[in-house]
Amino acid sequence: MADVLKSLNLLETLKESMEKNNISDIRDAMEDMLISRINIAVAGDRSAEKASFINSLRGLGQNDEGAAYVPPSAAPEELAVFPNPKHPDFRLWDLPSIPSNSCFEAEKYIERFKILRYNAVIITFTESPSVNSVAVWREARSLQKETVYFVLLASMKDTEKTLEMKKIASLEVLKAEGVPLPKVFLVYPSALEKLDFSKFLEVMRGDLPEIRAHALLLALPAFSNSLIHQKKDAFKALVWAAASLSGGVSAIPVPLVASMVDATVALRILMKAQISLCLDDDSLLRLARQRGLDPSRLKGLRTCALSVEVSKSEVKRRLAEAEKETNTASKRLVELAMPRHARSVSRSFMVMLQALNTAIDDMGADAEKVVAMVTDGSPF
Repeated sequence: MADVLKSLNLLETLKESMEKNNISDIRDAMEDMLISRINIAVAGDRSAEKASFINSLRGLGQNDEGAAYVPPSAAPEELAVFPNPKHPDFRLWDLPSIPSNSCFEAEKYIERFKILRYNAVIITFTESPSVNSVAVWREARSLQKETVYFVLLASMKDTEKTLEMKKIASLEVLKAEGVPLPKVFLVYPSALEKLDFSKFLEVMRGDLPEIRAHALLLALPAFSNSLIHQKKDAFKALVWAAASLSGGVSAIPVPLVASMVDATVALRILMKAQISLCLDDDSLLRLARQRGLDPSRLKGLRTCALSVEVSKSEVKRRLAEAEKETNTASKRLVELAMPRHARSVSRSFMVMLQALNTAIDDMGADAEKVVAMVTDGSPF
């Protein structure tokens, strides 16, 4: 798989790919982002906090269909997999508890549960990390697995003071076990907008390959304005890829054919955006149930038609509107983004760019309103 997405600023990358006629590279990158394929392992004792954490990462509450629960259905020594109901290629793997006995061998645990195959491994605990969990971390790092993290899960009985004490104690354990520059992220399992999860996400995304970082971002529930802004940026990167493909397929203009292709691609991107921003009916119903709100209040916040339903007619309407409204500024943007020989086929590029970016902004605004109501306007 060609990784053409090195950063969210795709102007130079797309220009280079188009100059080399590497349309397949751009198409591969776009497909990979739309699929959101990523596998994350969650190690640690199978507690209520761990189950809640796994559920929250998938936008589920403990009473939702498909939720992880305690006691788990899997045997203590078996792993369990929990796909995201809206993004089935985002899978969370619940690894069995790391044994506490003195004869524990970290390399055998890593080999048995295929630790190296996951994109990231999160070692969770509710008090402090065990010596054996640190051994797993150390062995994984020795095998060049960099994306392994320690997460302290807060429980309902914890207070701000007890959490701070636990975090300090956990760091001391890691230091005593020889972990250089130890990091412990404090996470409230059922409310990811609180504590250190945003910081943890930023670190993890920085460690992952760009495509996997995008996959993780797009599959997580939209729980804060900051995350919504990041999702919008990621979708606009995806729009650049789609618009460049649109320009490519329009190189030999055939009446109606290019616009049909544009509408199909645009439909897929905006359907993904609606789900990623948690604006679809199912996501809002679950969110309302989890937060004790009237679902109709959340649904009523959607003022963009695409937030309610991503229909082909609405997508085509927006593409037609963008074609009429393409202005000088947009043309100048295309001149910067497109190689000289491709500017003659830039009309479709401009239309896709303008129509989809405006749609992403409109849907993002609705998502921000939902977050504000759910969190009662609290800062992030």
